[in-house]
Amino acid sequence: MAAELPVRVVLDVTAVPDRPVGAGHYVLRLAAALARRDDLSLVICSRASDRARWATLVVPSDLLAAAPDPRPLRLAWEQVRLGPLLRRTAADVHHGPHYTMPRHAPVPSVVTVHDLSFFEAPAWHERSKVVYFRRAIIRAAREAAVVVCPSRTTADALAHWCRVEAEVVVAPHGVDTVRFRPTEPAPGADRAVLAALDPRLGGDRAALVFVGTLEPRKDVPSLVGAFARVSHRHPDALLVLAGGRGWGADAVDRAVAASGLGTRIVRTGYVGDEVVPALLRTAAAVVYPSLYEGFGLPALEALACRAPLVTTSGTAMEEVAGGSALLVAPGDVAGLADVLDAVLDGAGRDAAGERRRALGTAVAARHTWEASAGRHVGAYRRAVGREPGGTVPGPAASR
Repeated sequence: MAAELPVRVVLDVTAVPDRPVGAGHYVLRLAAALARRDDLSLVICSRASDRARWATLVVPSDLLAAAPDPRPLRLAWEQVRLGPLLRRTAADVHHGPHYTMPRHAPVPSVVTVHDLSFFEAPAWHERSKVVYFRRAIIRAAREAAVVVCPSRTTADALAHWCRVEAEVVVAPHGVDTVRFRPTEPAPGADRAVLAALDPRLGGDRAALVFVGTLEPRKDVPSLVGAFARVSHRHPDALLVLAGGRGWGADAVDRAVAASGLGTRIVRTGYVGDEVVPALLRTAAAVVYPSLYEGFGLPALEALACRAPLVTTSGTAMEEVAGGSALLVAPGDVAGLADVLDAVLDGAGRDAAGERRRALGTAVAARHTWEASAGRHVGAYRRAVGREPGGTVPGPAASR
Protein backbone atom coordinates (compact mmCIF):
# COMPACT_ATOMS: atom_id res chain seq x y z
CA MET A 1 0.00 0.00 0.00
CA ALA A 2 1.38 3.41 -0.95
CA ALA A 3 2.19 5.79 1.88
CA GLU A 4 -0.22 8.65 2.34
CA LEU A 5 0.98 12.05 1.22
CA PRO A 6 1.82 14.51 4.01
CA VAL A 7 -0.88 17.06 4.79
CA ARG A 8 0.21 20.52 3.64
CA VAL A 9 -0.74 23.08 6.30
CA VAL A 10 -0.48 26.85 6.35
CA LEU A 11 0.06 27.93 9.97
CA ASP A 12 -0.83 31.60 10.59
CA VAL A 13 1.67 32.99 13.13
CA THR A 14 0.95 36.65 12.47
CA ALA A 15 -0.50 37.26 15.98
CA VAL A 16 2.64 36.17 17.87
CA PRO A 17 4.08 39.30 19.54
CA ASP A 18 7.76 40.16 19.84
CA ARG A 19 7.59 39.14 23.51
CA PRO A 20 5.38 36.06 23.46
CA VAL A 21 3.34 34.88 26.42
CA GLY A 22 0.55 32.34 26.74
CA ALA A 23 -0.91 31.74 23.30
CA GLY A 24 2.27 33.11 21.71
CA HIS A 25 4.36 30.39 23.36
CA TYR A 26 1.82 27.83 22.19
CA VAL A 27 2.25 28.89 18.56
CA LEU A 28 6.05 28.97 18.81
CA ARG A 29 6.30 25.50 20.35
CA LEU A 30 3.65 24.00 18.10
CA ALA A 31 5.33 25.35 14.96
CA ALA A 32 8.67 23.87 16.01
CA ALA A 33 7.10 20.48 16.76
CA LEU A 34 5.17 20.44 13.48
CA ALA A 35 8.30 21.33 11.52
CA ARG A 36 10.01 18.19 12.84
CA ARG A 37 7.32 15.83 11.54
CA ASP A 38 7.55 13.86 8.30
CA ASP A 39 3.77 13.42 7.94
CA LEU A 40 3.27 17.16 7.50
CA SER A 41 4.33 19.78 4.99
CA LEU A 42 4.43 23.07 6.88
CA VAL A 43 3.97 26.55 5.43
CA ILE A 44 4.30 29.49 7.84
CA CYS A 45 2.52 32.79 7.29
CA SER A 46 4.04 35.60 9.36
CA ARG A 47 4.29 39.35 9.55
CA ALA A 48 6.72 40.82 7.05
CA SER A 49 8.86 42.21 9.87
CA ASP A 50 9.00 38.84 11.66
CA ARG A 51 10.64 36.75 8.95
CA ALA A 52 13.87 36.06 10.87
CA ARG A 53 12.12 34.36 13.80
CA TRP A 54 10.55 31.69 11.56
CA ALA A 55 13.16 31.32 8.83
CA THR A 56 14.90 28.34 10.44
CA LEU A 57 11.75 26.18 10.55
CA VAL A 58 10.85 25.97 6.86
CA VAL A 59 12.49 26.41 3.48
CA PRO A 60 12.34 29.99 2.15
CA SER A 61 9.57 29.21 -0.33
CA ASP A 62 7.36 27.97 2.52
CA LEU A 63 7.67 31.17 4.58
CA LEU A 64 5.05 33.71 3.60
CA ALA A 65 6.21 36.85 5.43
CA ALA A 66 3.56 39.21 4.13
CA ALA A 67 1.26 40.50 6.90
CA PRO A 68 1.52 44.10 8.15
CA ASP A 69 2.50 44.89 11.76
CA PRO A 70 -0.28 47.10 13.18
CA ARG A 71 -3.08 44.95 14.62
CA PRO A 72 -6.00 46.62 12.78
CA LEU A 73 -4.21 46.32 9.45
CA ARG A 74 -3.14 42.76 10.20
CA LEU A 75 -6.68 41.65 11.04
CA ALA A 76 -8.00 43.30 7.89
CA TRP A 77 -5.20 41.70 5.85
CA GLU A 78 -6.17 38.27 7.17
CA GLN A 79 -9.76 38.69 6.05
CA VAL A 80 -9.07 40.27 2.64
CA ARG A 81 -5.65 39.11 1.45
CA LEU A 82 -4.89 35.79 3.15
CA GLY A 83 -7.53 33.81 1.24
CA PRO A 84 -6.08 34.60 -2.20
CA LEU A 85 -2.58 33.97 -0.85
CA LEU A 86 -3.59 30.47 0.26
CA ARG A 87 -4.53 29.60 -3.32
CA ARG A 88 -0.87 29.94 -4.32
CA THR A 89 0.46 27.60 -1.62
CA ALA A 90 -1.05 24.28 -2.77
CA ALA A 91 -2.19 23.91 0.85
CA ASP A 92 -4.62 21.26 2.06
CA VAL A 93 -5.68 23.13 5.20
CA HIS A 94 -5.25 26.48 6.97
CA HIS A 95 -4.69 26.71 10.75
CA GLY A 96 -5.60 29.90 12.57
CA PRO A 97 -4.10 29.34 16.06
CA HIS A 98 -5.60 32.47 17.63
CA TYR A 99 -9.42 32.36 17.29
CA THR A 100 -9.68 33.70 13.73
CA MET A 101 -9.91 32.39 10.17
CA PRO A 102 -9.88 34.17 6.80
CA ARG A 103 -13.01 34.73 4.78
CA HIS A 104 -13.32 32.94 1.45
CA ALA A 105 -10.47 30.54 2.20
CA PRO A 106 -10.03 28.05 -0.66
CA VAL A 107 -9.16 25.22 1.78
CA PRO A 108 -10.69 23.98 5.06
CA SER A 109 -9.79 25.93 8.18
CA VAL A 110 -8.75 24.66 11.61
CA VAL A 111 -9.10 27.26 14.38
CA THR A 112 -7.73 27.17 17.93
CA VAL A 113 -10.06 28.60 20.57
CA HIS A 114 -7.96 29.09 23.69
CA ASP A 115 -10.76 30.02 26.07
CA LEU A 116 -14.21 31.58 26.25
CA SER A 117 -13.39 34.50 28.54
CA PHE A 118 -14.66 36.97 25.93
CA PHE A 119 -18.11 35.51 26.73
CA GLU A 120 -17.74 34.49 30.36
CA ALA A 121 -15.91 37.55 31.70
CA PRO A 122 -15.89 40.37 29.12
CA ALA A 123 -14.84 42.92 31.78
CA TRP A 124 -11.37 41.37 31.74
CA HIS A 125 -10.78 42.59 28.18
CA GLU A 126 -10.81 45.81 26.22
CA ARG A 127 -14.25 46.37 24.72
CA SER A 128 -12.98 46.35 21.13
CA LYS A 129 -11.39 42.93 21.65
CA VAL A 130 -14.58 41.52 23.17
CA VAL A 131 -16.67 42.51 20.16
CA TYR A 132 -14.14 41.27 17.62
CA PHE A 133 -13.23 37.95 19.21
CA ARG A 134 -16.79 37.02 20.15
CA ARG A 135 -17.71 37.27 16.49
CA ALA A 136 -14.58 35.35 15.49
CA ILE A 137 -15.31 32.49 17.91
CA ILE A 138 -18.98 32.25 16.90
CA ARG A 139 -17.93 32.11 13.26
CA ALA A 140 -15.22 29.51 13.91
CA ALA A 141 -17.65 27.27 15.80
CA ARG A 142 -20.01 27.31 12.81
CA GLU A 143 -17.74 27.53 9.78
CA ALA A 144 -14.38 25.97 10.62
CA ALA A 145 -13.83 22.36 9.66
CA VAL A 146 -12.30 21.67 13.08
CA VAL A 147 -11.94 23.70 16.27
CA VAL A 148 -8.98 22.86 18.49
CA CYS A 149 -9.36 23.46 22.26
CA PRO A 150 -6.47 23.05 24.70
CA SER A 151 -8.60 21.48 27.45
CA ARG A 152 -11.89 19.71 28.02
CA THR A 153 -12.87 22.72 30.17
CA THR A 154 -12.58 24.99 27.13
CA ALA A 155 -14.37 22.54 24.83
CA ASP A 156 -17.29 22.39 27.26
CA ALA A 157 -17.40 26.19 27.48
CA LEU A 158 -17.42 26.46 23.69
CA ALA A 159 -20.46 24.16 23.54
CA HIS A 160 -22.16 26.24 26.22
CA TRP A 161 -21.71 29.61 24.52
CA CYS A 162 -21.80 28.77 20.81
CA ARG A 163 -23.67 26.64 18.33
CA VAL A 164 -20.89 24.25 17.40
CA GLU A 165 -21.09 22.78 13.91
CA ALA A 166 -17.35 22.18 13.58
CA GLU A 167 -15.70 19.05 14.88
CA VAL A 168 -13.87 19.65 18.16
CA VAL A 169 -10.42 18.28 18.96
CA VAL A 170 -8.97 18.60 22.46
CA ALA A 171 -5.21 19.01 22.07
CA PRO A 172 -3.51 19.88 25.39
CA HIS A 173 -0.40 22.01 25.26
CA GLY A 174 3.03 20.51 25.83
CA VAL A 175 5.91 21.57 28.00
CA ASP A 176 9.54 21.95 26.99
CA THR A 177 11.17 19.53 29.43
CA VAL A 178 14.65 20.52 28.25
CA ARG A 179 14.12 24.00 29.67
CA PHE A 180 11.63 23.13 32.38
CA ARG A 181 13.20 20.36 34.42
CA PRO A 182 13.91 19.79 38.13
CA THR A 183 17.71 20.15 37.88
CA GLU A 184 19.56 23.37 37.16
CA PRO A 185 22.08 23.51 34.29
CA ALA A 186 25.05 23.64 36.70
CA PRO A 187 25.45 23.98 40.47
CA GLY A 188 24.58 27.53 41.52
CA ALA A 189 23.35 28.53 38.05
CA ASP A 190 19.79 29.33 39.15
CA ARG A 191 20.86 31.57 42.04
CA ALA A 192 23.27 33.41 39.75
CA VAL A 193 20.54 34.06 37.19
CA LEU A 194 18.14 35.27 39.87
CA ALA A 195 20.72 37.45 41.64
CA ALA A 196 21.35 39.21 38.33
CA LEU A 197 17.60 39.75 38.02
CA ASP A 198 17.24 41.16 41.55
CA PRO A 199 19.73 40.91 44.45
CA ARG A 200 16.94 39.87 46.84
CA LEU A 201 16.54 36.61 44.88
CA GLY A 202 20.17 35.50 45.05
CA GLY A 203 20.07 34.13 48.59
CA ASP A 204 18.05 31.57 50.51
CA ARG A 205 14.89 33.59 51.25
CA ALA A 206 11.69 31.63 50.59
CA ALA A 207 9.92 32.98 47.52
CA LEU A 208 6.35 32.55 46.36
CA VAL A 209 6.42 32.93 42.59
CA PHE A 210 3.79 34.05 40.10
CA VAL A 211 4.65 34.00 36.39
CA GLY A 212 2.31 35.58 33.85
CA THR A 213 0.97 38.77 32.39
CA LEU A 214 -0.46 41.13 35.02
CA GLU A 215 -4.08 41.27 33.88
CA PRO A 216 -7.47 40.93 35.61
CA ARG A 217 -8.06 37.23 35.00
CA LYS A 218 -4.81 36.32 36.81
CA ASP A 219 -6.20 37.81 40.05
CA VAL A 220 -2.79 38.97 41.26
CA PRO A 221 -4.38 41.49 43.69
CA SER A 222 -5.84 38.54 45.64
CA LEU A 223 -2.38 36.95 45.75
CA VAL A 224 -0.89 40.18 47.08
CA GLY A 225 -3.64 40.41 49.67
CA ALA A 226 -3.12 36.80 50.76
CA PHE A 227 0.62 37.33 51.07
CA ALA A 228 0.02 40.41 53.20
CA ARG A 229 -2.12 38.35 55.58
CA VAL A 230 0.68 35.88 56.32
CA SER A 231 3.75 38.09 55.87
CA HIS A 232 4.16 38.78 59.61
CA ARG A 233 4.51 35.04 60.29
CA HIS A 234 7.20 34.68 57.62
CA PRO A 235 9.24 37.89 57.79
CA ASP A 236 11.93 36.73 55.37
CA ALA A 237 9.57 35.46 52.67
CA LEU A 238 9.28 37.21 49.31
CA LEU A 239 6.53 37.38 46.72
CA VAL A 240 7.79 37.45 43.14
CA LEU A 241 5.54 38.79 40.38
CA ALA A 242 7.24 37.91 37.10
CA GLY A 243 5.41 39.21 34.06
CA GLY A 244 4.76 42.20 31.90
CA ARG A 245 1.98 44.69 32.43
CA GLY A 246 -1.26 43.83 30.70
CA TRP A 247 -4.56 45.62 30.41
CA GLY A 248 -5.86 46.43 33.92
CA ALA A 249 -2.47 46.12 35.67
CA ASP A 250 -3.19 49.28 37.71
CA ALA A 251 -5.14 47.06 40.13
CA VAL A 252 -1.88 45.25 40.94
CA ASP A 253 -0.18 48.59 41.61
CA ARG A 254 -2.90 49.54 44.06
CA ALA A 255 -2.78 46.17 45.82
CA VAL A 256 1.00 46.35 46.27
CA ALA A 257 0.77 49.90 47.59
CA ALA A 258 -2.00 48.96 50.03
CA SER A 259 -0.02 45.96 51.32
CA GLY A 260 2.81 48.09 52.65
CA LEU A 261 5.19 45.31 51.56
CA GLY A 262 6.85 46.94 48.59
CA THR A 263 10.34 45.86 49.71
CA ARG A 264 9.23 42.22 49.90
CA ILE A 265 7.31 42.09 46.64
CA VAL A 266 9.72 41.65 43.73
CA ARG A 267 8.26 42.89 40.45
CA THR A 268 10.49 41.78 37.62
CA GLY A 269 8.51 42.83 34.57
CA TYR A 270 8.71 40.57 31.53
CA VAL A 271 11.44 37.94 31.98
CA GLY A 272 13.35 36.03 29.34
CA ASP A 273 13.36 32.32 28.65
CA GLU A 274 16.43 31.61 30.79
CA VAL A 275 14.92 33.20 33.91
CA VAL A 276 11.55 31.47 34.20
CA PRO A 277 12.84 27.93 34.91
CA ALA A 278 15.19 29.30 37.58
CA LEU A 279 12.28 31.08 39.27
CA LEU A 280 10.16 27.93 39.23
CA ARG A 281 12.87 25.55 40.46
CA THR A 282 13.81 27.72 43.44
CA ALA A 283 10.27 28.67 44.49
CA ALA A 284 8.83 27.69 47.86
CA ALA A 285 5.68 27.42 45.74
CA VAL A 286 4.49 28.57 42.36
CA VAL A 287 1.18 30.32 42.89
CA TYR A 288 -1.18 30.61 39.95
CA PRO A 289 -4.44 32.01 41.40
CA SER A 290 -6.02 32.76 38.05
CA LEU A 291 -9.79 33.10 38.03
CA TYR A 292 -9.98 31.53 34.59
CA GLU A 293 -7.70 29.98 31.96
CA GLY A 294 -8.17 27.95 28.84
CA PHE A 295 -5.24 25.73 29.80
CA GLY A 296 -2.68 27.28 32.17
CA LEU A 297 0.73 26.58 30.67
CA PRO A 298 2.68 28.17 33.58
CA ALA A 299 1.07 25.61 35.89
CA LEU A 300 2.35 22.76 33.69
CA GLU A 301 5.81 24.36 33.53
CA ALA A 302 5.89 24.52 37.34
CA LEU A 303 5.03 20.82 37.55
CA ALA A 304 7.82 19.98 35.10
CA CYS A 305 10.26 21.80 37.41
CA ARG A 306 8.95 19.76 40.37
CA ALA A 307 7.82 22.91 42.12
CA PRO A 308 4.96 22.87 44.66
CA LEU A 309 1.95 24.31 42.81
CA VAL A 310 -0.94 26.30 44.24
CA THR A 311 -3.78 27.05 41.84
CA THR A 312 -7.55 27.43 41.61
CA SER A 313 -10.20 24.75 41.79
CA GLY A 314 -12.89 24.20 39.16
CA THR A 315 -10.64 25.56 36.40
CA ALA A 316 -8.56 24.24 33.52
CA MET A 317 -5.52 24.43 35.82
CA GLU A 318 -7.10 21.82 38.10
CA GLU A 319 -7.75 19.70 35.01
CA VAL A 320 -4.14 20.03 33.88
CA ALA A 321 -2.63 19.40 37.33
CA GLY A 322 -4.50 16.12 37.71
CA GLY A 323 -4.38 16.02 41.52
CA SER A 324 -0.82 17.32 41.89
CA ALA A 325 -1.64 20.87 43.08
CA LEU A 326 -2.93 22.49 46.24
CA LEU A 327 -6.28 24.02 45.26
CA VAL A 328 -8.08 27.16 46.42
CA ALA A 329 -11.44 28.49 45.26
CA PRO A 330 -11.04 31.36 42.76
CA GLY A 331 -11.01 34.74 44.52
CA ASP A 332 -10.82 33.25 48.04
CA VAL A 333 -8.20 35.50 49.65
CA ALA A 334 -8.53 33.97 53.12
CA GLY A 335 -8.29 30.43 51.75
CA LEU A 336 -5.28 31.35 49.64
CA ALA A 337 -3.61 32.93 52.68
CA ASP A 338 -4.08 29.69 54.64
CA VAL A 339 -2.45 27.66 51.87
CA LEU A 340 0.45 30.12 51.50
CA ASP A 341 0.98 29.98 55.27
CA ALA A 342 1.13 26.18 55.15
CA VAL A 343 3.50 26.20 52.18
CA LEU A 344 5.87 28.61 53.88
CA ASP A 345 5.78 26.34 56.92
CA GLY A 346 7.05 23.55 54.66
CA ALA A 347 3.84 21.87 53.49
CA GLY A 348 5.11 21.71 49.92
CA ARG A 349 8.15 19.69 51.00
CA ASP A 350 6.53 17.26 53.46
CA ALA A 351 5.60 13.67 52.55
CA ALA A 352 2.25 14.64 51.05
CA GLY A 353 3.91 17.48 49.17
CA GLU A 354 6.56 15.14 47.81
CA ARG A 355 3.83 12.82 46.52
CA ARG A 356 2.11 15.74 44.78
CA ARG A 357 5.38 16.86 43.22
CA ALA A 358 6.16 13.35 41.97
CA LEU A 359 2.68 13.15 40.47
CA GLY A 360 3.17 16.57 38.88
CA THR A 361 6.39 15.42 37.26
CA ALA A 362 4.56 12.43 35.79
CA VAL A 363 1.74 14.69 34.53
CA ALA A 364 4.25 17.00 32.86
CA ALA A 365 6.06 14.06 31.24
CA ARG A 366 2.84 13.08 29.44
CA HIS A 367 2.32 16.59 28.08
CA THR A 368 4.92 16.80 25.33
CA TRP A 369 4.81 19.14 22.38
CA GLU A 370 5.25 16.09 20.17
CA ALA A 371 2.02 14.64 21.56
CA SER A 372 0.27 17.98 21.13
CA ALA A 373 1.51 18.23 17.53
CA GLY A 374 0.22 14.72 16.87
CA ARG A 375 -3.28 15.72 17.96
CA HIS A 376 -3.08 18.80 15.74
CA VAL A 377 -2.09 16.65 12.77
CA GLY A 378 -5.12 14.50 13.54
CA ALA A 379 -7.25 17.66 13.41
CA TYR A 380 -5.73 18.65 10.06
CA ARG A 381 -6.40 15.22 8.60
CA ARG A 382 -10.01 15.33 9.79
CA ALA A 383 -10.38 18.77 8.23
CA VAL A 384 -9.37 17.44 4.82
CA GLY A 385 -11.36 14.23 5.19
CA ARG A 386 -8.46 11.81 5.61
CA GLU A 387 -9.64 10.52 8.98
CA PRO A 388 -13.13 9.58 10.19
CA GLY A 389 -15.18 12.29 11.88
CA GLY A 390 -16.16 12.68 15.48
CA THR A 391 -15.09 14.79 18.41
CA VAL A 392 -11.66 13.79 19.63
CA PRO A 393 -11.35 13.52 23.42
CA GLY A 394 -8.37 14.72 25.39
CA PRO A 395 -6.09 12.22 27.10
CA ALA A 396 -7.57 10.54 30.15
CA ALA A 397 -5.16 12.32 32.45
CA SER A 398 -6.44 15.69 31.26
CA ARG A 399 -10.17 15.13 31.55
